[in-house]
Amino acid sequence: MADYPDDLHYSKDHEWTRVQGGSAVVGITWFAQDQLGDVVFVELPEPGAKLEKGKPFGVVESTKAVSELFAPMSGTVVKVNKAVVDAPESINQDPHGKAWMIEVQIADARELEGLLTAAQYREHLKSQGP
Repeated sequence: MADYPDDLHYSKDHEWTRVQGGSAVVGITWFAQDQLGDVVFVELPEPGAKLEKGKPFGVVESTKAVSELFAPMSGTVVKVNKAVVDAPESINQDPHGKAWMIEVQIADARELEGLLTAAQYREHLKSQGP
């Protein structure tokens, strides 16, 4: 069973967010990578790209499926984890750590209020099936 760190916020679309001052690091959850299977390709936006909460910002492709990534908040991409683009399989090994995807300058911190705590996310997963 995966551990969902308490210092992260989670979306119902299975992205996580670690808020650090006025910016946030974003990745996908253990559940998401587990559902995808072996990740073989990641497409992420370039720094400077504008994100809109709930809208796609990238793509993760696995041996089983192609899945869009959804922005957990609006903002501007300030950094992209090139290591994940170069070695997408790292998402399967450390989705909540080294395999973060982007860092975003948060446009409106109030949007974070709609994200789930770790406990709420674990409850949400119970409705997602086995």
